[in-house]
Amino acid sequence: MDYQLLYDVKNTVVAVLYLVSAIFFIVGIKRLAKPKTAPSGNFIGALGMLLAFLTAFVDFGVIVDVDQEAIVSRFQYWYILVAAIGLGSVVGVWSALGVKMTGMPQMVAIFNGFGGGASLLVAGVFYQFELFTEGANALLLPMLIATVLSGLIGAITFSGSFIAYGKLQGIKLVPDKPVTYTGDLVVKGVLFALLVALGVMMVINPDHLLLYWLIVFGGLLLGILLVIGIGGADMPVVISLLNSYSGLAAAATGFVLNNVVLIIAGSLVGASGLILTMIMCKAMNRSLVNVLFGGFGGSDTVGSSDDIYEGKVTSTSADEVAMILDTAQRVVIVPGYGMAVARAATPVRLLTEALEKRGVEVVFGIHPVAGRMPGHMNVLLAEESIPYEKLLDLDTVNPTFPQTDVVIVLGANDVVNPLAREPKSAIAGMPILDVDKARTCVVIKRSLSPGFAGIANPLFANDNTLMLFGDGKAAMDDLIKAYKEV
Repeated sequence: MDYQLLYDVKNTVVAVLYLVSAIFFIVGIKRLAKPKTAPSGNFIGALGMLLAFLTAFVDFGVIVDVDQEAIVSRFQYWYILVAAIGLGSVVGVWSALGVKMTGMPQMVAIFNGFGGGASLLVAGVFYQFELFTEGANALLLPMLIATVLSGLIGAITFSGSFIAYGKLQGIKLVPDKPVTYTGDLVVKGVLFALLVALGVMMVINPDHLLLYWLIVFGGLLLGILLVIGIGGADMPVVISLLNSYSGLAAAATGFVLNNVVLIIAGSLVGASGLILTMIMCKAMNRSLVNVLFGGFGGSDTVGSSDDIYEGKVTSTSADEVAMILDTAQRVVIVPGYGMAVARAATPVRLLTEALEKRGVEVVFGIHPVAGRMPGHMNVLLAEESIPYEKLLDLDTVNPTFPQTDVVIVLGANDVVNPLAREPKSAIAGMPILDVDKARTCVVIKRSLSPGFAGIANPLFANDNTLMLFGDGKAAMDDLIKAYKEV
């Protein structure tokens, strides 16, 4: 038996399968760009991950020893393979079937955290194994730098993601509002500088294993401090940023293991997450530095709720709104997180169909950070088979509001708050949907309570605004019934 040939064949097959996996990742991400192709894109990406997963076990589990002329099977790898696939499949299927759309942001945050945690553990264990078996002198500089980056970024991602989960889930121990204190930015900056210094020390003295776990511990603390200082209103930005972090941690671990597919997959996730983060920052008028070091929002100095609302709010009924819709030619529906909570996407589709049967033009105004994760509203509406062409972004829909007869704001608040135009407001400069410029604006909301930014909304007291108070789904059901009877 030619063991050299077997060695070459094995390495070639592994390399080809890794390349195929990488192609699946790229095609999958490309198809995720549109709702119509997103399901197939998700499947292709998952298939690529399964292929990469199995290939990695062949790569590390089957060793062709040319010198000893033997094929060594590391059976412990196969035990791990069976356990990982079995346990992972059970947890994955249970999570996918059990999670509600309103809980999807929390699930994404948890996934980001697990990705970061896996990266820091794998890199740390591999570094420890190489240190004890080969010695410190055998550890190359690129591998040491990648180990430091994997441990630091992975730890920040892990703890930061779980804090984000706590904020989104409403866990009492994790406050939804930003937690700030005097000198908080200085504390974060000093801690980050200290961790970088520890990383340099580890690269210079790789035989000090304790340094790596000190970096991990410090990274966990920094992740908590970074995310705890960010409010619930900014979680879409935080989730996309943590997603990027998890990819960067995975890419760094790929360099530690010298695993090409892990480098490619991590780089794809890191780059796409960073691009999405920049889009989110632009949508909220925030800089990336502001995202990294928290301190979002602040107190509203424009006016109190009593000053804005007292004696100026006009409530309405489903019958009155139905009569207004009966004379409308163009309607824009603006969904927000309240639509997700009330599970009102189906009534929204039914109202859209009823309006279109009478020749009314209906489109949707989608703010980039509406909901609690990027694309939240797009996913909910796509599930109802609402054509993608009807989902207009902020720049496209804003110029059309002056020619719009009726705007229905369903569960949105901060993204339609005119206070963003006031320089002293906590959300000053944030791009908003100009719904107040439409002829009539109907806001469906349970109460006058503020959004995640914690400030009043003058839109509710505008002369052309009608407030339809109640649960989003119940209000939409009543509105559909009343409209069909007009």
